[in-house]
Amino acid sequence: MSFISVIIPTFNRSSFVKEAVDSVMTQTYQHFELIVVDDGSTDDTRQVLSAYTNEGKFSVLPIPHAGPSAARNRGIQAARGDYLAFLDSDDLWLPEKLSTQMHFFHANPDALICQTEEIWVRNGVRVNPGKKHKKYSGWIFDRCLRLCLVSPSAVIIHRSVFARVGLFDESLPACEDYDLWLRIASRYPIYLIDDPLIIKRGGHADQQSRNIPALDRYRIRALCKILHSGTLTSSQYDVALATLKEKTRIYASGCFKRGRKEEGEFFLRLPHHYQQRAV
Repeated sequence: MSFISVIIPTFNRSSFVKEAVDSVMTQTYQHFELIVVDDGSTDDTRQVLSAYTNEGKFSVLPIPHAGPSAARNRGIQAARGDYLAFLDSDDLWLPEKLSTQMHFFHANPDALICQTEEIWVRNGVRVNPGKKHKKYSGWIFDRCLRLCLVSPSAVIIHRSVFARVGLFDESLPACEDYDLWLRIASRYPIYLIDDPLIIKRGGHADQQSRNIPALDRYRIRALCKILHSGTLTSSQYDVALATLKEKTRIYASGCFKRGRKEEGEFFLRLPHHYQQRAV
């Protein structure tokens, strides 16, 4: 049986993290280790997690507060598994999540990353994702450009992928997953299992997307990175550049409306640095 390292990064979410841990510990697939990376929590997270210290599969890795990218990266560096799975501390897995994905990998030995469908819950109420959030399977780079269509809590990744594309970008305070999925999707097919096997819980006050304004700034940074990388095919480069132009135009328009003329002009000029097609 393939060994999986499950990584939960958490920061001041003692009210959520116990349920996340329990959803891992009750998986039908039990050949895993669980690493909870405590990202400098100042609440009672450590006390909540202490209840699991006698579990052989379980460990806590405390680090100084550095954000979700750093927390996931420290977990990856400590992991012993051939496969890595991530679970945000406010999300949950259904019991068959790991077993379903590992069955997929064993049936498709060339696959190196897959994700599942998901159930969305906002403030305790189930909601339906919008059409723009529809997930796809296979070579999905083009579809990932406008909006992040891969969920960290839904994926399992073979560790060899990180050796090729690198880890999460710790300089990005947000959209670090969007940045990673672009790097992966440009090189590998990302497969989708249609079963909804995770519960994404949102609407709470500390949700990152609610507390960091103008998230497209960081998607623009990620697009510039991938265009500058020299790793894209010609067609990938063209569609990434078209997306960059669209996002910078929209972002610059918002800057001008708010009287930030210099910032708006900077973003309007930005795509001109990438007019030369990739070789």
